[in-house]
Amino acid sequence: MSNDDIASFFIEDLQVGQSASYERTINDADVREFALMSGDFNPVHLDEAFAQTTRFKGRIVHGMLPVTFISTVLGTRLPGAGAIFMGASFRFKAPVRIGDTVVATCTVKEIGTKGRVTFDCACSVGDTVVVEGDALVKVPSRDVPDKAPSEKA
Repeated sequence: MSNDDIASFFIEDLQVGQSASYERTINDADVREFALMSGDFNPVHLDEAFAQTTRFKGRIVHGMLPVTFISTVLGTRLPGAGAIFMGASFRFKAPVRIGDTVVATCTVKEIGTKGRVTFDCACSVGDTVVVEGDALVKVPSRDVPDKAPSEKA
């Protein structure tokens, strides 16, 4: 993805109910790279023999990996460039497995003051919601450009 492919909505452009999605099929390399980047080497994610002994009866994807797709939506699709992730709350509803296609969707729930927007967020595999929650995002205004760090009070 290049910068030309990244959306750039200002807070004035957003409406309650507006949404965007990102879709990705997770493969073994994704899980192994996530383990390297996160430091989470739990064998339920990486060792099939071990994972077979768990209630999942096989390897599952790190729960936070699909959550990163929510960050992808917010940072590149809606609102996109300039958006700052301020906080979130997520609930993990079902496991994701290697080979699953995850669709992350974020929907504008509330447009607050000071550029703060709350999004309803969900990750699904087919008809199954695997992660749900909300995110608070600071969205730039076309009328009030962000100050440089040295200018902030």
